[in-house]
Formats: sequence, C-alpha cells, structure tokens
Amino acid sequence: MRATFLGVSTILLQDDASAIMTDGFFSRPGLLKSLLRPLVSDEEIIAAALSRLGVTSLDAVFVTHSHYDHALDAPVVAQRTGADLVGSRSTGQIAAGYGLDSAKFRLAEQGQPMHYGKFEVTLLPAEHTPKGKFPGSIEHPVRPPASIRDYKQGGCFSIHVRHGDRTLLIHASTNFVPGALAGYEADTVYLGIALLAKQSAAFRDEYWREVVLQTGARRVIPIHWDAFWKPLSKPLRPLPRVVDNVQASMRYLAERGEADGVQITMPLAWEAVEPFGR
Repeated sequence: MRATFLGVSTILLQDDASAIMTDGFFSRPGLLKSLLRPLVSDEEIIAAALSRLGVTSLDAVFVTHSHYDHALDAPVVAQRTGADLVGSRSTGQIAAGYGLDSAKFRLAEQGQPMHYGKFEVTLLPAEHTPKGKFPGSIEHPVRPPASIRDYKQGGCFSIHVRHGDRTLLIHASTNFVPGALAGYEADTVYLGIALLAKQSAAFRDEYWREVVLQTGARRVIPIHWDAFWKPLSKPLRPLPRVVDNVQASMRYLAERGEADGVQITMPLAWEAVEPFGR
C-alpha cells in the first residue's frame, strides 16, 4: 500500500488494484475569496491534481466532515473518478446539490466495515476541533456557488483502514470522543493538529492518549497543519502564527513521541510513501 498526502486531510491510499481517498480537497480557494465570495470547485485544478497523481478511477472518497476544506470538492472528485462518496447526511446534502447520482452516495454507518478491494474501511465517531466555525447539520442541498457558511460541519469521523495485516487511522480533527477508538489498533495515525497548541496541556495529553496510545500506534504523521488557502501547486506552508502555532504543536508531538517511543514523521505533499514506520 502507498499513501500520498495532499494537504489538510486529503490522503490517497492505493495498491496495485484499488484506490481510496479521504476528502479530496484540491481547489483551495484564497482566504479572502473564501470569506467574501460564494465558493465553487475549480474543476481545472481538480483535473490537474488527479492527472498529476495518475488517478483515473477511485473506489471511494470518504469525507471526514462537511466543512468546505474537506467537502468542497469531494462530489466532483467522485464524479470524475466513478467513486462512491461516503459521508454523513450533511455530506449527502452537498452531493445532492452538486448533482451526484444518488446511487453513488453511501451514508456512513459508524462501526460498520466497508470493503473496497483489499481495503477494509471503518468510520468511527469523532469530534471537531474545539470552537470550530459553522457547527450544525446541512438540512438542504448545497448548490454551488455557495457560501462558506453553507458547508456546516455535520457528522465527524475518524477513518480506520485495514490493508492485509497493517492498519492505519486518519484522524482529521483535533479532538476525540472518549473511548471511541477502543479496540481499534493502528500501526500509523495520521493525526490532525490544527489548533493543538491553542488547547490546554490537559487536553493535549488526553488527545494523545485517546488517539495515539489507545490505538498502539508506533508512528504519527501530522496532518491539517497547512494554510489551506494556498495552492497545492506550491510547497505547503504552515498555518500562520496569528491563526495557530504549528511549531509549538510539533514540539509537543516530538516530546511525547520520544517519551512513548512513537516516531513522528512530517509528510511531503505529492510524495507516495509506504506509510508504516518501524
């Protein structure tokens, strides 16, 4: 299995026969545009990204929650690749507004394994990063162009993936549901760290215990640390200090990783890697 990180929590997982993706956010509209103007997927950017990845088909796209930096492009990616789109009812409203064939939308059932080739994928309950914007559910189809406020959070998931005898967890949001990951092992955790440094020391330690130590992970790959209004065609940049303190979050991870014997590895965008560490 190979994994390719594509900013925020967009990750492509593939083997020689199958491919799945989380979120599929490629348009990355500029910050002022996102705040002041209705949003629409940039199909040229999406097509160029899929071409660069060499992806012509996907088995499924899994949406971790329905904010625009996760769900804006997901129905378009599904349409272009023939993938199932898997997510919450809110994500289903986005898909409906985009005109995705209803037969291609699969409502997430927490704790129920789904199989695509050798990939076994289970969506588990999660919570969004504290004090997140645009909470609530989407009750009506979202027809682009649409306001950033129309992309309400909806359901929030961790994505557990088993491939052969190896396992990983993609945990996009910096929060947790106590005990939700009990019984789910992961060799590697793709760990969301947005605003981690803004949380209390007690919260950070509990987050580490619930998501990393609970799963027995020996490797952590930080995600959702990049300025997601900057294009993927340029090197990723961390969220600015006025928004977050990514360096402080990384220092925390380095300290906990050293103490608990967990390898911390920063991902490079577009680089297909074997995701499991020592």
